[in-house]
Amino acid sequence: MGRPEKLIIGQRLRVLRQSLGLTQAQLAAELGVSASYITLIESDQRPASARLLMRLAAVYDLDITELAPSSDAQLAADFASALKDPALESGNLPRAEIEAVLQSSPKIAAAFVRLHDRYREALVRPQADDNPLTDRDKVEALADTSRPVEQVRAWLYARSNYVDALDRAAEALADDLALHRSEPHVALSTRLAAHGITVRILPAPVMGDQLRRFDQHRKELLLSELLGQASRRFQIGVLLARLEMDDPINAVLAETGLTDPATVSLMRVSLANYFAAALLMPYGRFLAACESTRYDVELLCHRFGTSYEQTAHRMCTLQRTGARGIPFFFVRVDRAGNISKRFSAGRFPFSRFGGTCPLWNIHSAFETPGRIQTQIIQMPEGASYFSIAHTVSRAGGSHSAPSQRLAIGLGCDVAYAPRLIYADGIDLDRTRPVEIGLNCYLCERRNCPARAHAPINRRLTINERERSLAIFRFEES
Repeated sequence: MGRPEKLIIGQRLRVLRQSLGLTQAQLAAELGVSASYITLIESDQRPASARLLMRLAAVYDLDITELAPSSDAQLAADFASALKDPALESGNLPRAEIEAVLQSSPKIAAAFVRLHDRYREALVRPQADDNPLTDRDKVEALADTSRPVEQVRAWLYARSNYVDALDRAAEALADDLALHRSEPHVALSTRLAAHGITVRILPAPVMGDQLRRFDQHRKELLLSELLGQASRRFQIGVLLARLEMDDPINAVLAETGLTDPATVSLMRVSLANYFAAALLMPYGRFLAACESTRYDVELLCHRFGTSYEQTAHRMCTLQRTGARGIPFFFVRVDRAGNISKRFSAGRFPFSRFGGTCPLWNIHSAFETPGRIQTQIIQMPEGASYFSIAHTVSRAGGSHSAPSQRLAIGLGCDVAYAPRLIYADGIDLDRTRPVEIGLNCYLCERRNCPARAHAPINRRLTINERERSLAIFRFEES
């Protein structure tokens, strides 16, 4: 399972060079290699060495995964899924042909996925509007593109979950409040007081099912006693975003091009939450702490006074130009496997419908609540990831209404694993990865005893005389 040292990146290197307005000779001079070497790479006659990739990243401030043929596994998953639509009558295309398109023309593949999304939405919307519960597949297809949450996720994914203007504004405010040397709750409450607003912690019966409410008439931020200290600070940060960051947030909203009122409102909430997290964990200090602790989530929680979920989520936003952290992916699931939050600063592919693979350790985390679990997983296209799973409890919790337990999955490409404290003692080269899929509907792994559904693009084969560990058997591609 050793990491690949060389890659065929001819088409992508050519596109990069042309976008920079450089000749092969000029590019070679800036990289300190011969022009003939660049010619051979661009014609796919020579692979690019790891040293050349690192030089490209340093000179042009690139994420080297952008140059890898499989750099966007989410695009690969979406493209392959779209090609399986029966309406295209494309049959079972060889994986080599799909990879060739993704490698040579990723932007065309992305455009095809967007076109297919709009086609599916136009196809199912009339029936779904008449009776949205008549067909589960139509509901799932409609959910792919029409729901505000998916549009917000797509916008953030395209930017590796990093919003520069808000992040820098939050960092400046954190310095102004001296959060690095003062008690955060006091400093944040004092800032609210400058706006004439006080913070009140109220009993749960008084707040009812609300955890936070801003009484604009009385100038009071009302917080439920069910919120932990980290969540109380976070909610103060959210209100400060509304009070002081209206112009920057509106500027970002204008850049999104979103017009649907519900989507715009959700994006505004998401940006306010982003600012609050960036305020509590300012970029420069937080990145330095991540690197010095080797991304020890629990220790970082203590250092910044944040919750496990807040800290893990913040770690997947560290993609500032010139100061990038590890490109993590983040997912939050319940016991039933429903995904309620997912982000990816790297290339991890998430399915747009269905749950997650039951073989992924994010599910077994519920068996050992409060303990970190690690796992090396491998997706069908061959990419391997180092996964960290940990359970958390939602705000609330009483004898009559216990709080919901969720699992947080945090991970990255296995190539980054040596930089993580959680990988200590694990032989990354010898440990065999657990093969997982997006979900059962899209996974084509055969003889999987954990499979709950047959793949949607394979014809079932039934043998009445046999019974195997796998419930479903299906034809080869």
